[in-house]
Amino acid sequence: MSFLEELAKRGVINKSQIGEIKNLAAQNYNGDVGEALMGAGIPEEKILEIKGEYLNLPIKNVNIEDISFDVLRYISEDSATHYHFAPIELKDGVLEVGVMDPENIQAMDALQFISTKIGIPFKVFLISKSDYESILGTYKGLGSQVEEALKELNQDETADAKNLSAENLSKEIKNIKPGEEVKIVEDAPVIKIVAVILRNALEGNASDIHIEYTGEKVKVRFRVDGILHTTIVLPPNVYGGIVARVKILAKLRLDEKRKPQDGSFSANIDGRKIDFRVSTMPAYYGEKVVMRILDSERGVKPLDQLGLSETNLKMIREALGKPYGLILITGPTGSGKTTTLYSMMNELDKEKSNIVSLEDPVEYHMPDVNQSQMMPEIGYTFASGLRSILRQDPDIIMVGEIRDKETAQLAIQAALTGHLVLSTLHTNSAIGAVPRLVDMGVDPYLIAPTLIISIAQRLARMTFPSSRKEVPLDESVRVQIEEQIKDLPIAFQPKIGDKMYDTVPSAECPSGTRGRIAVFEMFKIDREMQAVILKNPTNAAIYKLARSKGMLMMREDAMLKSLQGVIPFTEVYNFNNENE
Repeated sequence: MSFLEELAKRGVINKSQIGEIKNLAAQNYNGDVGEALMGAGIPEEKILEIKGEYLNLPIKNVNIEDISFDVLRYISEDSATHYHFAPIELKDGVLEVGVMDPENIQAMDALQFISTKIGIPFKVFLISKSDYESILGTYKGLGSQVEEALKELNQDETADAKNLSAENLSKEIKNIKPGEEVKIVEDAPVIKIVAVILRNALEGNASDIHIEYTGEKVKVRFRVDGILHTTIVLPPNVYGGIVARVKILAKLRLDEKRKPQDGSFSANIDGRKIDFRVSTMPAYYGEKVVMRILDSERGVKPLDQLGLSETNLKMIREALGKPYGLILITGPTGSGKTTTLYSMMNELDKEKSNIVSLEDPVEYHMPDVNQSQMMPEIGYTFASGLRSILRQDPDIIMVGEIRDKETAQLAIQAALTGHLVLSTLHTNSAIGAVPRLVDMGVDPYLIAPTLIISIAQRLARMTFPSSRKEVPLDESVRVQIEEQIKDLPIAFQPKIGDKMYDTVPSAECPSGTRGRIAVFEMFKIDREMQAVILKNPTNAAIYKLARSKGMLMMREDAMLKSLQGVIPFTEVYNFNNENE
Protein backbone atom coordinates (compact mmCIF):
# COMPACT_ATOMS: atom_id res chain seq x y z
CA MET A 1 0.00 0.00 0.00
CA SER A 2 1.40 3.40 -1.06
CA PHE A 3 1.36 6.48 1.17
CA LEU A 4 -1.38 8.07 -0.96
CA GLU A 5 -3.48 4.92 -0.58
CA GLU A 6 -2.90 5.12 3.18
CA LEU A 7 -4.20 8.71 3.17
CA ALA A 8 -7.24 7.62 1.18
CA LYS A 9 -7.82 4.77 3.64
CA ARG A 10 -7.82 7.27 6.51
CA GLY A 11 -10.19 9.57 4.68
CA VAL A 12 -7.73 12.43 4.29
CA ILE A 13 -8.14 12.32 0.51
CA ASN A 14 -10.49 10.47 -1.88
CA LYS A 15 -9.28 7.53 -3.96
CA SER A 16 -10.16 9.52 -7.05
CA GLN A 17 -7.62 12.18 -5.99
CA ILE A 18 -4.64 9.80 -6.00
CA GLY A 19 -4.03 10.11 -9.74
CA GLU A 20 -4.58 13.88 -9.65
CA ILE A 21 -2.04 14.37 -6.85
CA LYS A 22 0.53 12.19 -8.63
CA ASN A 23 0.13 14.29 -11.80
CA LEU A 24 0.28 17.52 -9.77
CA ALA A 25 3.48 16.36 -8.10
CA ALA A 26 5.08 15.44 -11.42
CA GLN A 27 4.08 18.64 -13.23
CA ASN A 28 4.55 21.32 -10.56
CA TYR A 29 6.60 19.93 -7.67
CA ASN A 30 9.37 17.81 -9.26
CA GLY A 31 7.67 14.62 -8.12
CA ASP A 32 7.38 15.74 -4.45
CA VAL A 33 4.08 14.21 -3.26
CA GLY A 34 4.23 16.08 0.05
CA GLU A 35 4.37 19.42 -1.75
CA ALA A 36 1.51 18.39 -3.99
CA LEU A 37 -0.62 17.39 -0.97
CA MET A 38 0.01 20.75 0.69
CA GLY A 39 -0.83 22.41 -2.62
CA ALA A 40 -4.12 20.53 -2.53
CA GLY A 41 -4.84 22.07 0.90
CA ILE A 42 -3.78 19.21 3.22
CA PRO A 43 -2.07 20.62 6.39
CA GLU A 44 1.65 19.82 6.71
CA GLU A 45 1.19 18.61 10.31
CA LYS A 46 -1.44 16.07 9.25
CA ILE A 47 0.75 14.77 6.41
CA LEU A 48 3.71 14.40 8.77
CA GLU A 49 1.67 12.62 11.46
CA ILE A 50 0.29 10.00 9.09
CA LYS A 51 3.62 9.56 7.27
CA GLY A 52 5.34 8.86 10.59
CA GLU A 53 2.81 6.15 11.45
CA TYR A 54 2.93 4.76 7.90
CA LEU A 55 6.73 4.44 7.92
CA ASN A 56 6.90 3.57 11.62
CA LEU A 57 9.25 6.50 12.28
CA PRO A 58 9.24 8.95 15.21
CA ILE A 59 8.40 12.56 14.41
CA LYS A 60 10.53 15.45 15.61
CA ASN A 61 9.33 19.01 15.92
CA VAL A 62 12.47 21.10 15.71
CA ASN A 63 13.04 24.18 17.86
CA ILE A 64 15.54 26.08 15.75
CA GLU A 65 16.93 27.92 18.79
CA ASP A 66 18.09 24.58 20.22
CA ILE A 67 20.18 23.75 17.15
CA SER A 68 23.82 24.39 18.06
CA PHE A 69 26.48 25.23 15.50
CA ASP A 70 28.60 22.40 16.92
CA VAL A 71 26.09 19.73 15.90
CA LEU A 72 25.97 21.08 12.33
CA ARG A 73 29.64 20.12 11.89
CA TYR A 74 28.77 16.44 11.79
CA ILE A 75 27.01 16.76 8.43
CA SER A 76 28.22 19.22 5.82
CA GLU A 77 25.87 21.79 4.35
CA ASP A 78 26.35 20.30 0.87
CA SER A 79 25.26 16.84 2.08
CA ALA A 80 22.29 18.28 3.97
CA THR A 81 21.16 20.22 0.89
CA HIS A 82 21.65 17.37 -1.57
CA TYR A 83 20.10 14.53 0.45
CA HIS A 84 17.44 16.54 2.35
CA PHE A 85 18.51 15.54 5.85
CA ALA A 86 20.02 17.54 8.67
CA PRO A 87 21.55 16.95 12.14
CA ILE A 88 19.35 17.94 15.07
CA GLU A 89 21.12 16.98 18.29
CA LEU A 90 23.87 14.77 19.74
CA LYS A 91 22.14 12.94 22.58
CA ASP A 92 23.72 10.18 24.69
CA GLY A 93 26.40 9.62 22.05
CA VAL A 94 23.81 9.21 19.27
CA LEU A 95 23.39 11.73 16.45
CA GLU A 96 19.71 12.55 15.88
CA VAL A 97 19.10 13.27 12.20
CA GLY A 98 15.95 14.76 10.69
CA VAL A 99 14.97 13.42 7.25
CA MET A 100 12.27 14.45 4.81
CA ASP A 101 12.24 11.33 2.67
CA PRO A 102 13.36 8.20 4.57
CA GLU A 103 12.51 6.08 1.52
CA ASN A 104 15.34 7.70 -0.44
CA ILE A 105 17.85 4.84 -0.52
CA GLN A 106 20.73 7.07 -1.71
CA ALA A 107 20.17 9.45 1.20
CA MET A 108 20.14 6.62 3.72
CA ASP A 109 23.32 5.16 2.23
CA ALA A 110 24.99 8.57 2.45
CA LEU A 111 23.90 8.92 6.07
CA GLN A 112 25.30 5.46 6.86
CA PHE A 113 28.61 6.45 5.25
CA ILE A 114 28.79 9.70 7.28
CA SER A 115 28.03 7.79 10.48
CA THR A 116 30.84 5.32 9.81
CA LYS A 117 33.26 8.12 8.94
CA ILE A 118 32.66 10.14 12.13
CA GLY A 119 32.35 7.02 14.31
CA ILE A 120 28.99 8.03 15.80
CA PRO A 121 25.71 6.06 15.45
CA PHE A 122 22.61 7.90 14.24
CA LYS A 123 18.87 7.82 14.80
CA VAL A 124 16.45 8.99 12.12
CA PHE A 125 13.49 11.25 12.80
CA LEU A 126 10.87 12.47 10.38
CA ILE A 127 10.76 16.27 10.15
CA SER A 128 8.66 18.76 8.22
CA LYS A 129 9.91 20.69 5.24
CA SER A 130 9.65 23.97 7.12
CA ASP A 131 11.81 22.61 9.97
CA TYR A 132 14.33 21.27 7.47
CA GLU A 133 14.58 24.65 5.75
CA SER A 134 15.04 26.38 9.10
CA ILE A 135 18.00 24.11 9.87
CA LEU A 136 19.51 24.94 6.48
CA GLY A 137 19.15 28.60 7.43
CA THR A 138 21.06 27.91 10.62
CA TYR A 139 23.93 26.54 8.51
CA LYS A 140 24.20 30.05 7.14
CA GLY A 141 24.17 31.48 10.64
CA LEU A 142 20.68 32.91 10.31
CA GLY A 143 19.29 32.33 13.74
CA SER A 144 15.97 33.55 15.02
CA GLN A 145 17.31 37.03 15.81
CA VAL A 146 18.53 37.59 12.27
CA GLU A 147 15.33 36.28 10.75
CA GLU A 148 13.31 38.55 13.00
CA ALA A 149 15.43 41.54 12.07
CA LEU A 150 15.05 40.79 8.36
CA LYS A 151 11.28 40.60 8.76
CA GLU A 152 11.27 43.94 10.51
CA LEU A 153 13.42 45.36 7.76
CA ASN A 154 10.99 44.21 5.10
CA GLN A 155 7.80 45.19 6.93
CA ASP A 156 8.77 48.64 8.20
CA GLU A 157 7.35 51.21 5.78
CA THR A 158 8.99 54.28 7.26
CA ALA A 159 11.55 56.19 5.25
CA ASP A 160 14.33 55.47 7.74
CA ALA A 161 13.84 51.72 7.59
CA LYS A 162 13.41 51.60 3.83
CA ASN A 163 16.58 53.55 3.15
CA LEU A 164 19.29 51.95 5.22
CA SER A 165 22.05 52.66 2.75
CA ALA A 166 25.25 54.35 3.82
CA GLU A 167 24.33 57.39 1.63
CA ASN A 168 21.03 57.97 3.40
CA LEU A 169 22.53 57.44 6.82
CA SER A 170 25.31 59.90 6.04
CA LYS A 171 22.71 62.53 4.98
CA GLU A 172 20.93 62.04 8.27
CA ILE A 173 24.16 62.44 10.20
CA LYS A 174 24.94 65.76 8.54
CA ASN A 175 21.70 67.11 9.99
CA ILE A 176 22.19 66.05 13.61
CA LYS A 177 24.46 67.08 16.43
CA PRO A 178 27.66 65.16 17.21
CA GLY A 179 27.04 62.22 19.48
CA GLU A 180 23.59 61.42 18.06
CA GLU A 181 24.87 59.29 15.18
CA VAL A 182 24.52 55.99 17.05
CA LYS A 183 20.77 56.45 17.53
CA ILE A 184 20.16 56.42 13.77
CA VAL A 185 21.55 52.94 13.36
CA GLU A 186 20.32 51.62 16.70
CA ASP A 187 16.75 52.40 15.67
CA ALA A 188 17.11 50.16 12.63
CA PRO A 189 16.66 46.37 12.66
CA VAL A 190 20.14 46.01 11.17
CA ILE A 191 21.67 46.45 14.63
CA LYS A 192 20.27 43.03 15.54
CA ILE A 193 21.93 41.46 12.51
CA VAL A 194 25.32 42.95 13.40
CA ALA A 195 24.90 41.82 17.01
CA VAL A 196 24.22 38.24 15.92
CA ILE A 197 27.23 38.28 13.58
CA LEU A 198 29.50 39.37 16.42
CA ARG A 199 28.03 36.86 18.87
CA ASN A 200 28.24 33.95 16.43
CA ALA A 201 31.86 34.84 15.68
CA LEU A 202 32.76 34.76 19.37
CA GLU A 203 30.87 31.52 20.02
CA GLY A 204 32.63 29.93 17.05
CA ASN A 205 36.08 31.05 18.29
CA ALA A 206 36.66 33.09 15.15
CA SER A 207 39.72 35.35 14.91
CA ASP A 208 38.41 37.47 12.01
CA ILE A 209 35.07 38.44 10.44
CA HIS A 210 34.88 39.17 6.70
CA ILE A 211 31.82 40.98 5.28
CA GLU A 212 31.71 40.93 1.47
CA TYR A 213 29.09 42.05 -1.05
CA THR A 214 29.13 39.90 -4.21
CA GLY A 215 26.45 41.80 -6.11
CA GLU A 216 23.83 39.10 -5.47
CA LYS A 217 24.27 38.46 -1.75
CA VAL A 218 26.17 39.54 1.32
CA LYS A 219 28.62 36.88 2.54
CA VAL A 220 29.87 36.85 6.11
CA ARG A 221 32.89 34.60 6.60
CA PHE A 222 34.59 33.64 9.86
CA ARG A 223 38.25 32.66 10.12
CA VAL A 224 38.45 29.76 12.58
CA ASP A 225 41.80 28.07 13.26
CA GLY A 226 43.28 29.88 10.29
CA ILE A 227 40.63 28.75 7.76
CA LEU A 228 37.83 30.92 6.35
CA HIS A 229 34.27 29.53 6.36
CA THR A 230 31.14 31.10 4.89
CA THR A 231 28.92 31.24 7.94
CA ILE A 232 26.18 33.76 7.15
CA VAL A 233 24.54 34.71 3.85
CA LEU A 234 22.31 37.80 3.88
CA PRO A 235 20.15 39.53 1.25
CA PRO A 236 21.64 42.56 -0.58
CA ASN A 237 19.20 45.08 0.95
CA VAL A 238 20.92 44.89 4.35
CA TYR A 239 24.43 45.49 3.05
CA GLY A 240 24.42 49.28 3.31
CA GLY A 241 22.99 49.22 6.81
CA ILE A 242 25.52 46.65 8.07
CA VAL A 243 28.51 48.58 6.70
CA ALA A 244 27.14 51.84 8.14
CA ARG A 245 26.56 50.24 11.54
CA VAL A 246 30.13 48.89 11.69
CA LYS A 247 31.56 52.21 10.49
CA ILE A 248 29.72 54.18 13.15
CA LEU A 249 30.85 51.77 15.86
CA ALA A 250 34.45 52.12 14.67
CA LYS A 251 34.16 55.93 14.31
CA LEU A 252 34.85 55.86 10.58
CA ARG A 253 33.55 58.30 7.97
CA LEU A 254 30.31 57.13 6.38
CA ASP A 255 30.70 59.30 3.29
CA GLU A 256 34.21 58.04 2.48
CA LYS A 257 34.07 54.94 0.31
CA ARG A 258 36.87 55.67 -2.14
CA LYS A 259 39.81 54.78 0.11
CA PRO A 260 40.53 52.31 2.94
CA GLN A 261 39.77 53.23 6.55
CA ASP A 262 40.89 51.74 9.86
CA GLY A 263 39.21 51.98 13.24
CA SER A 264 38.22 50.00 16.31
CA PHE A 265 35.51 49.57 18.91
CA SER A 266 34.81 47.55 22.03
CA ALA A 267 31.74 45.61 23.08
CA ASN A 268 30.64 43.87 26.26
CA ILE A 269 29.38 40.41 25.30
CA ASP A 270 28.37 37.99 28.06
CA GLY A 271 30.21 40.12 30.57
CA ARG A 272 33.48 40.05 28.55
CA LYS A 273 35.11 43.12 27.05
CA ILE A 274 35.90 42.30 23.44
CA ASP A 275 37.91 44.59 21.16
CA PHE A 276 37.29 44.69 17.41
CA ARG A 277 39.81 46.11 14.93
CA VAL A 278 37.97 47.28 11.81
CA SER A 279 39.36 47.72 8.30
CA THR A 280 37.35 48.79 5.25
CA MET A 281 38.52 48.62 1.66
CA PRO A 282 36.80 49.67 -1.61
CA ALA A 283 35.88 46.73 -3.83
CA TYR A 284 33.99 46.26 -7.11
CA TYR A 285 30.49 45.94 -5.62
CA GLY A 286 31.07 48.04 -2.53
CA GLU A 287 33.27 48.18 0.53
CA LYS A 288 34.69 45.04 2.08
CA VAL A 289 34.80 45.03 5.88
CA VAL A 290 37.20 42.92 7.95
CA MET A 291 37.07 42.82 11.75
CA ARG A 292 39.86 41.31 13.87
CA ILE A 293 38.58 39.98 17.21
CA LEU A 294 40.74 40.59 20.27
CA ASP A 295 39.58 39.06 23.54
CA SER A 296 41.67 40.99 26.04
CA GLU A 297 40.19 39.08 28.99
CA ARG A 298 41.74 35.83 27.84
CA GLY A 299 44.98 37.30 29.07
CA VAL A 300 48.51 36.60 27.96
CA LYS A 301 49.52 32.95 27.75
CA PRO A 302 52.50 31.88 29.86
CA LEU A 303 55.59 31.15 27.79
CA ASP A 304 55.50 27.44 28.63
CA GLN A 305 52.01 27.09 27.14
CA LEU A 306 52.90 28.24 23.63
CA GLY A 307 54.12 24.85 22.38
CA LEU A 308 57.83 25.34 23.04
CA SER A 309 60.01 22.28 23.58
CA GLU A 310 62.14 22.22 26.72
CA THR A 311 65.24 23.10 24.70
CA ASN A 312 63.57 26.02 22.92
CA LEU A 313 61.99 27.30 26.13
CA LYS A 314 65.41 27.29 27.82
CA MET A 315 66.94 29.19 24.88
CA ILE A 316 64.29 31.92 25.04
CA ARG A 317 64.58 32.36 28.80
CA GLU A 318 68.37 32.59 28.51
CA ALA A 319 67.94 35.29 25.85
CA LEU A 320 65.46 37.22 28.04
CA GLY A 321 68.00 37.11 30.86
CA LYS A 322 70.57 39.07 28.82
CA PRO A 323 71.10 42.70 29.91
CA TYR A 324 71.13 44.00 26.33
CA GLY A 325 70.80 42.84 22.74
CA LEU A 326 68.19 42.16 20.08
CA ILE A 327 65.58 39.37 20.11
CA LEU A 328 63.65 38.91 16.85
CA ILE A 329 60.51 36.93 16.08
CA THR A 330 59.92 36.29 12.38
CA GLY A 331 57.03 34.98 10.35
CA PRO A 332 54.21 36.12 8.09
CA THR A 333 51.10 38.00 9.21
CA GLY A 334 48.85 35.89 11.41
CA SER A 335 51.57 33.51 12.62
CA GLY A 336 51.24 34.43 16.30
CA LYS A 337 54.31 36.68 16.58
CA THR A 338 52.58 39.29 18.74
CA THR A 339 51.24 36.63 21.12
CA THR A 340 54.76 35.28 21.62
CA LEU A 341 56.07 38.82 22.19
CA TYR A 342 53.49 39.44 24.90
CA SER A 343 54.30 36.12 26.57
CA MET A 344 57.99 37.01 26.55
CA MET A 345 57.34 40.44 28.08
CA ASN A 346 55.23 38.77 30.75
CA GLU A 347 58.37 36.82 31.81
CA LEU A 348 60.36 39.98 32.47
CA ASP A 349 60.83 41.67 35.85
CA LYS A 350 58.42 44.59 35.51
CA GLU A 351 59.12 45.93 38.98
CA LYS A 352 62.88 46.44 38.54
CA SER A 353 62.81 47.31 34.85
CA ASN A 354 61.29 50.16 32.87
CA ILE A 355 59.56 48.34 30.00
CA VAL A 356 58.28 50.46 27.10
CA SER A 357 56.47 49.13 24.04
CA LEU A 358 55.64 50.69 20.68
CA GLU A 359 52.64 48.95 19.13
CA ASP A 360 50.33 49.32 16.14
CA PRO A 361 47.81 48.60 17.49
CA VAL A 362 47.94 47.84 21.22
CA GLU A 363 46.24 44.42 21.21
CA TYR A 364 46.42 43.53 24.90
CA HIS A 365 46.86 45.83 27.85
CA MET A 366 49.67 44.66 30.12
CA PRO A 367 50.00 45.96 33.68
CA ASP A 368 53.29 47.69 34.54
CA VAL A 369 54.25 48.01 30.87
CA ASN A 370 54.26 51.47 29.26
CA GLN A 371 52.42 50.76 26.01
CA SER A 372 52.35 53.40 23.29
CA GLN A 373 50.00 53.37 20.28
CA MET A 374 51.52 54.35 16.94
CA MET A 375 49.77 57.05 14.91
CA PRO A 376 51.39 57.31 11.46
CA GLU A 377 48.81 59.88 10.35
CA ILE A 378 50.38 62.45 12.71
CA GLY A 379 53.95 61.30 12.11
CA TYR A 380 54.21 59.10 15.21
CA THR A 381 55.84 56.00 13.69
CA PHE A 382 58.00 53.19 15.05
CA ALA A 383 61.10 55.18 14.09
CA SER A 384 60.01 58.46 15.70
CA GLY A 385 58.62 56.61 18.73
CA LEU A 386 61.90 54.74 19.18
CA ARG A 387 63.82 58.03 19.21
CA SER A 388 61.47 59.39 21.88
CA ILE A 389 61.48 56.43 24.26
CA LEU A 390 65.26 56.33 24.33
CA ARG A 391 64.92 59.53 26.36
CA GLN A 392 62.51 57.77 28.76
CA ASP A 393 65.28 55.83 30.51
CA PRO A 394 64.06 52.41 29.29
CA ASP A 395 65.61 49.09 30.24
CA ILE A 396 63.60 46.94 27.85
CA ILE A 397 62.03 48.11 24.59
CA MET A 398 59.42 46.28 22.55
CA VAL A 399 59.01 47.46 18.96
CA GLY A 400 55.91 45.97 17.34
CA GLU A 401 57.50 45.55 13.92
CA ILE A 402 60.68 46.51 12.10
CA ARG A 403 59.33 47.73 8.77
CA ASP A 404 62.02 49.98 7.33
CA LYS A 405 65.71 50.84 7.34
CA GLU A 406 65.36 53.67 9.86
CA THR A 407 63.54 51.53 12.45
CA ALA A 408 66.03 48.66 11.95
CA GLN A 409 69.03 50.93 12.49
CA LEU A 410 67.49 52.58 15.56
CA ALA A 411 66.64 49.16 17.07
CA ILE A 412 70.22 47.97 16.53
CA GLN A 413 71.61 51.19 18.05
CA ALA A 414 69.30 50.80 21.06
CA ALA A 415 70.53 47.22 21.56
CA LEU A 416 74.16 48.35 21.26
CA THR A 417 73.71 51.09 23.88
CA GLY A 418 72.65 48.78 26.67
CA HIS A 419 68.95 48.03 26.05
CA LEU A 420 67.18 44.72 25.56
CA VAL A 421 65.09 45.13 22.39
CA LEU A 422 62.29 42.75 21.34
CA SER A 423 60.72 43.06 17.90
CA THR A 424 59.23 41.25 14.90
CA LEU A 425 60.39 40.97 11.31
CA HIS A 426 58.71 39.61 8.18
CA THR A 427 60.92 36.76 6.96
CA ASN A 428 60.20 33.12 6.17
CA SER A 429 62.78 31.62 8.51
CA ALA A 430 64.77 32.41 11.64
CA ILE A 431 68.06 32.44 9.73
CA GLY A 432 66.52 34.74 7.12
CA ALA A 433 66.47 37.56 9.68
CA VAL A 434 70.19 38.23 9.14
CA PRO A 435 70.12 38.69 5.32
CA ARG A 436 66.91 40.67 5.73
CA LEU A 437 68.54 43.15 8.11
CA VAL A 438 71.51 43.43 5.71
CA ASP A 439 69.08 44.15 2.83
CA MET A 440 67.49 46.88 4.98
CA GLY A 441 70.83 48.62 5.24
CA VAL A 442 72.16 47.37 8.58
CA ASP A 443 75.88 46.58 8.51
CA PRO A 444 76.85 42.98 9.38
CA TYR A 445 79.39 44.23 11.95
CA LEU A 446 76.46 45.75 13.89
CA ILE A 447 74.20 42.66 13.59
CA ALA A 448 76.77 40.17 14.86
CA PRO A 449 77.27 41.61 18.39
CA THR A 450 73.66 42.68 18.95
CA LEU A 451 71.42 39.82 17.71
CA ILE A 452 70.93 37.29 20.56
CA ILE A 453 68.35 34.97 19.07
CA SER A 454 66.04 34.86 16.05
CA ILE A 455 62.80 32.90 16.35
CA ALA A 456 60.60 31.84 13.43
CA GLN A 457 57.10 30.52 13.98
CA ARG A 458 53.90 29.42 12.31
CA LEU A 459 50.58 28.15 13.63
CA ALA A 460 49.31 24.58 13.20
CA ARG A 461 45.93 23.11 14.02
CA MET A 462 45.80 21.10 17.25
CA THR A 463 44.41 17.62 17.66
CA PHE A 464 41.46 17.58 20.05
CA PRO A 465 42.28 15.25 23.00
CA SER A 466 39.28 12.93 22.50
CA SER A 467 40.07 12.73 18.76
CA ARG A 468 43.61 11.41 19.32
CA LYS A 469 44.16 7.73 18.48
CA GLU A 470 47.49 5.96 18.97
CA VAL A 471 48.57 3.88 15.95
CA PRO A 472 51.81 2.13 14.86
CA LEU A 473 54.27 4.44 13.13
CA ASP A 474 53.65 4.36 9.40
CA GLU A 475 56.74 3.34 7.44
CA SER A 476 56.32 6.16 4.91
CA VAL A 477 56.23 8.66 7.81
CA ARG A 478 59.42 7.14 9.24
CA VAL A 479 61.15 7.54 5.87
CA GLN A 480 60.05 11.19 5.64
CA ILE A 481 61.38 11.99 9.12
CA GLU A 482 64.68 10.18 8.53
CA GLU A 483 65.16 12.03 5.23
CA GLN A 484 64.41 15.34 6.95
CA ILE A 485 66.97 14.92 9.77
CA LYS A 486 69.74 13.12 7.87
CA ASP A 487 71.99 16.23 7.74
CA LEU A 488 71.80 16.70 11.52
CA PRO A 489 74.74 15.39 13.58
CA ILE A 490 73.85 12.04 15.18
CA ALA A 491 74.03 13.57 18.67
CA PHE A 492 71.23 16.02 17.83
CA GLN A 493 68.90 13.68 15.93
CA PRO A 494 65.61 13.17 17.80
CA LYS A 495 64.41 9.65 18.63
CA ILE A 496 61.58 8.60 16.37
CA GLY A 497 60.02 5.67 18.24
CA ASP A 498 57.54 3.16 16.84
CA LYS A 499 54.17 4.88 17.31
CA MET A 500 52.28 7.95 16.14
CA TYR A 501 48.79 9.36 16.50
CA ASP A 502 45.92 9.46 14.07
CA THR A 503 43.17 12.08 14.18
CA VAL A 504 39.63 10.71 14.30
CA PRO A 505 36.26 12.47 14.71
CA SER A 506 34.74 12.40 18.17
CA ALA A 507 31.44 13.40 19.72
CA GLU A 508 32.99 16.57 21.19
CA CYS A 509 34.91 17.47 18.03
CA PRO A 510 33.71 16.05 14.68
CA SER A 511 36.54 17.72 12.74
CA GLY A 512 39.19 16.16 15.00
CA THR A 513 41.05 19.46 15.44
CA ARG A 514 40.34 22.52 17.53
CA GLY A 515 42.53 25.50 18.27
CA ARG A 516 46.08 26.19 17.09
CA ILE A 517 49.55 25.88 18.53
CA ALA A 518 52.83 27.49 17.48
CA VAL A 519 55.57 25.60 15.66
CA PHE A 520 59.02 27.10 16.23
CA GLU A 521 62.51 27.44 14.79
CA MET A 522 65.30 28.84 17.01
CA PHE A 523 68.46 30.45 15.66
CA LYS A 524 70.91 31.24 18.46
CA ILE A 525 73.92 33.50 17.95
CA ASP A 526 77.27 32.50 19.50
CA ARG A 527 80.86 33.53 18.78
CA GLU A 528 81.27 31.14 15.83
CA MET A 529 78.03 32.39 14.33
CA GLN A 530 79.13 36.00 14.82
CA ALA A 531 82.26 35.24 12.77
CA VAL A 532 80.17 33.79 9.91
CA ILE A 533 77.82 36.81 9.96
CA LEU A 534 80.80 39.17 9.75
CA LYS A 535 82.49 37.21 6.95
CA ASN A 536 79.64 35.81 4.80
CA PRO A 537 76.08 36.60 5.99
CA THR A 538 74.23 34.39 3.47
CA ASN A 539 71.47 31.88 4.19
CA ALA A 540 73.58 28.95 3.00
CA ALA A 541 76.63 29.73 5.15
CA ILE A 542 74.59 30.49 8.27
CA TYR A 543 72.41 27.39 7.76
CA LYS A 544 75.42 25.08 7.45
CA LEU A 545 76.91 26.21 10.78
CA ALA A 546 73.54 26.33 12.59
CA ARG A 547 72.73 22.82 11.44
CA SER A 548 76.09 21.51 12.69
CA LYS A 549 75.15 22.88 16.12
CA GLY A 550 71.85 20.97 16.16
CA MET A 551 69.38 23.62 15.05
CA LEU A 552 65.95 22.11 14.31
CA MET A 553 63.83 23.50 11.47
CA MET A 554 60.14 24.31 11.81
CA ARG A 555 59.22 21.27 9.74
CA GLU A 556 61.10 19.08 12.24
CA ASP A 557 59.39 20.74 15.21
CA ALA A 558 56.07 20.03 13.48
CA MET A 559 57.08 16.39 12.95
CA LEU A 560 57.94 15.97 16.63
CA LYS A 561 54.63 17.54 17.65
CA SER A 562 52.76 15.19 15.31
CA LEU A 563 54.51 12.13 16.78
CA GLN A 564 53.36 13.32 20.22
CA GLY A 565 49.80 13.68 18.94
CA VAL A 566 49.73 17.45 19.48
CA ILE A 567 49.02 18.18 15.80
CA PRO A 568 47.88 15.91 12.94
CA PHE A 569 50.69 14.68 10.67
CA THR A 570 48.92 16.32 7.72
CA GLU A 571 49.88 19.70 9.22
CA VAL A 572 53.56 18.83 8.65
CA TYR A 573 53.08 19.30 4.90
CA ASN A 574 52.39 23.02 5.49
CA PHE A 575 56.02 23.54 6.51
CA ASN A 576 58.81 23.71 3.94
CA ASN A 577 62.57 23.77 4.38
CA GLU A 578 62.98 27.49 3.78
CA ASN A 579 66.76 27.50 4.23
CA GLU A 580 67.79 24.72 1.91
